[in-house]
Amino acid sequence: MAALSAWFWNERFWLPHNVTWADLADPAPGVEYPKAGHLLSALPLAFGIFAVRIFFERCIAGPCASILQIQTELSRRAQPNAVLEKVFTSITKSPDSRHLEGLSKQLDWDVRKIQRWFRQRRNQDKPSTRTKFCESMWRFTFYLCIFIYGIRFLWQSLWMWDTRQCWYNYPYQVLTSGLYNYYIAELAFYWSLMFSQFTDIKRKDFLIMFVHHLATISLISFSYANNMLRVGSLVMCIHDSSDFLLEAAKLANYAKSQRLCDFLFVVFGMIFFVTRLVIFPFWILNSTLFESWEIIGPYPSWWLFNSLLLVLQLLHIIWFYLIARIAFKAIMRGKVSKDDRSDIESSSEEETETIPKERLKMGSSRGENGSNGHFGSKTWSQNHNNW
Repeated sequence: MAALSAWFWNERFWLPHNVTWADLADPAPGVEYPKAGHLLSALPLAFGIFAVRIFFERCIAGPCASILQIQTELSRRAQPNAVLEKVFTSITKSPDSRHLEGLSKQLDWDVRKIQRWFRQRRNQDKPSTRTKFCESMWRFTFYLCIFIYGIRFLWQSLWMWDTRQCWYNYPYQVLTSGLYNYYIAELAFYWSLMFSQFTDIKRKDFLIMFVHHLATISLISFSYANNMLRVGSLVMCIHDSSDFLLEAAKLANYAKSQRLCDFLFVVFGMIFFVTRLVIFPFWILNSTLFESWEIIGPYPSWWLFNSLLLVLQLLHIIWFYLIARIAFKAIMRGKVSKDDRSDIESSSEEETETIPKERLKMGSSRGENGSNGHFGSKTWSQNHNNW
């Protein structure tokens, strides 16, 4: 283990030339530098955030959903069947014609009946609008609070106004309580999202989101370990600036307030473009690539850090393309495709099976209350889950 630790924390990789871990181990009295051990404090905090989320969704978001008359959709559950359940869980959730014919012969069921069973079974694993509303309200609240905290903290920081301050006297930069709290809160939140994935209803993008959270945690931890907190705090603030707007637009969409939803999505798209396609490359990347090169020079972890940021910028371009395409489609065609990750499947058969009282409560079918002709489609609302 000692050899593995020595290899992993190799000074030639992590630190600039002529700097050692010993140089950072004993700062002057009252001075603190970031240490990798600090990151462990994010884990208990993550469990605390997860507990707060459960309380928030039940005691705050849930009543808000009730006030807005967002109810849990009621649809017929698939009748218990061991054979079909085994196929569903271990083989396929959407059987093709070959599987359908084989199951029809094995169970002596009509093919349409088997198709209906799989459709109902898939719907059982999909979160209701009320569940999605509560999740989005929790994320909206956290993103808004952490953005307010971040912008207030950075407003008083020299490196927000002069990015060259991110590299002066690096890596001997003091860790302040504000910077520590900002970093650990962000890290703990993404740890909590990883934990909640295993307790929430699983969705089609489970693996994608797991990789996303893991990559975010790795990038935050990496920048903390080699004391790139100043530029890292700018990166986090830039991303938080648009995240809460998308969650707000989702809330409006779930509440069927389409005008507000459309407005919030347009604002989100504008902020996303300005922060991630203008400020991020011309302000952040300019500093990490050119200003840092001039002031401290390149070294192995510097190359890795900048490579990750360049990959992130490429993802920004892809995501904005998807956002713009969805918005363009909504304007030109008057409708957008339905999200197949979370929506309840419907068919002419299932319309007759839905509980009548629920139909009366909803006023009309989901399609009629949906987002056709609006930016508020669940398609764009789920695109955010890729970043």
